[in-house]
Amino acid sequence: TEEHFQELFPLLKPGDIIIEGGNSNYNDSVRRGKQSTEKGINFLDCGTSGGVWGLANGFCLMVGGDKNAYNKVEPIFKALAAENGYRLVGPIGSGHYVKMVHNAIEYALMQAYGEGFELLKNGPYEIDFEQVSTLWNHGSVVRSWLLELCQNAFKKDSQLQSIKGYVDDSGEGRWAIEEALKTNTPFLMSTYALFARYRSRQEDSFSAKLCAALRNEFGGHQIKKN
Repeated sequence: TEEHFQELFPLLKPGDIIIEGGNSNYNDSVRRGKQSTEKGINFLDCGTSGGVWGLANGFCLMVGGDKNAYNKVEPIFKALAAENGYRLVGPIGSGHYVKMVHNAIEYALMQAYGEGFELLKNGPYEIDFEQVSTLWNHGSVVRSWLLELCQNAFKKDSQLQSIKGYVDDSGEGRWAIEEALKTNTPFLMSTYALFARYRSRQEDSFSAKLCAALRNEFGGHQIKKN
């Protein structure tokens, strides 16, 4: 994004409007907005949600910037968004800030679904996960689009046997946690969800090894050898 912005910037003239629709760090958007404003260029940062389905179903667009500039290009947002799926949420930077928090919430929701279905898997009953995810999406409190995607995933692979339990992250969750630390905001679930992703990438946990060793040292508890 930075490379494209700096390539584009010299070609623009006062009154032009930049729409930055990538999911950038809001601090970078504030900086780019300041650089643009100093040249008389309007900068709109647009957090974009909807994933690969957005092209067909419409995106959710969270826009930050000047209201007059927003009004000029509103037809673009309307054409791309789902019904009622776009808003000017505040000044420059706010669009990507709102999207950052959106993604942190998404991390926590995904973790909750993952743990819930794992408990079903380890429980005493043979549960059809596709059936349950479909059931929960009809009138239950936990119904959601993510649960629809759970249904899709279980339909393809009922036990997810073809998938390795390795979960990556694209940065927004980390940024949100950094912001929570700066603002002294309790942010437990999203923070835990990010750390759970870190754990998923480990073949063997060093901290778990040490805990096992300590239990053996102080209580003679059995340890499992490699």
